[in-house]
Amino acid sequence: MKQISTGIEDFKTVIDNDYYYVDKTQLIADVFSNAVMLYTRPRRFGKTLNMSMLYYFFSNKEKDNDYLFESLKITENKEMMKHQNQYPVIYITLKDLSRETMSLQIDKFAAIISVIVENYRELFDSSQLSDAQKNLLLQYREKKSNESDLRDSLYNISMYLSLHYRKKVILLIDEYDVPLQSAFIHDYYDEMIMFMKNIFSSALKTNTSLERGVLTGCLQIAKESIFTGLNNFTVRSITSQYGGEYFGFTQNEINETLNYYNLNDKKEEM
Repeated sequence: MKQISTGIEDFKTVIDNDYYYVDKTQLIADVFSNAVMLYTRPRRFGKTLNMSMLYYFFSNKEKDNDYLFESLKITENKEMMKHQNQYPVIYITLKDLSRETMSLQIDKFAAIISVIVENYRELFDSSQLSDAQKNLLLQYREKKSNESDLRDSLYNISMYLSLHYRKKVILLIDEYDVPLQSAFIHDYYDEMIMFMKNIFSSALKTNTSLERGVLTGCLQIAKESIFTGLNNFTVRSITSQYGGEYFGFTQNEINETLNYYNLNDKKEEM
């Protein structure tokens, strides 16, 4: 009988350790229903685990882990399986952007960008990138970029990845709303709104190197604040008509889980 994982948010860890997994892989197809998708759910609804799952499915760096999806529902979708491990993927979480001042937030964001560049060290040897582009990447990696360059960082890195791999990029941003919550609490909300608006505008709106963008968070921030002008933008909230089955558990999934663990006598209680 499979163990139940507690607090594990890495898809590979769940599958490799044979933990009980409620199959949410059909989310992969929903991601391709529009250019940019925002999924908002309360905490503990499996958002980060789902983002991890998307990373392992799409990333061209995870081809050795294609076995993770064997026997899962997405394998029945032959059209979507053509996309498996075909893209350079930028996967970041903003959960630690919860500092007390705007200056500290920018420093932390610079650290996040530095890790992304370090994970794609092959760009420094790419014949597709100019010396100026590599120098900018070096500034990102060494956390020496100014605020203006950081605002364009996701756009620039995705463009360089697209040039190098000759493939458009998938951008995954988990807990996008955390820095805004922190800014509201510590009274620098307007500054953070402007910073995030520039990041999202360049990365998600004017980015010809973008294949798909996916964001998750607890809150739906008004489009007028940080998603201005995003016409290719779909929100799947907890009250949306579509996408409800991809996060949390449906009643059928609860029933199947109880049956697996011989706990059908708890069905009414659950």
